[in-house]
Amino acid sequence: MSAVQTETKSQLLEPLDLIRFQLDEVVIVKLRGGREMKGRLQGFDSHCNIVLSEAEEYIYSVGDEQPQTKKTEMVFVRGDSVILISPDSQ
Repeated sequence: MSAVQTETKSQLLEPLDLIRFQLDEVVIVKLRGGREMKGRLQGFDSHCNIVLSEAEEYIYSVGDEQPQTKKTEMVFVRGDSVILISPDSQ
């Protein structure tokens, strides 16, 4: 294995490295309490606190066919409410 391959492989060992590759890309963040956020990932830290720009929040309630939607230019999401972070497939 070459030094470049070893360095590249070692850069991918941490779970947060997967989030690092999504910087400035649109991600979907599922949160506790039936909420979901979609926006451009501007930053994150080791606690999964994240900053999203161009964010849309979707609030799902029992009995509602469509979620409530809120838009905001920039939002800070506290890491202890994050369940999942995923690239947007669209």
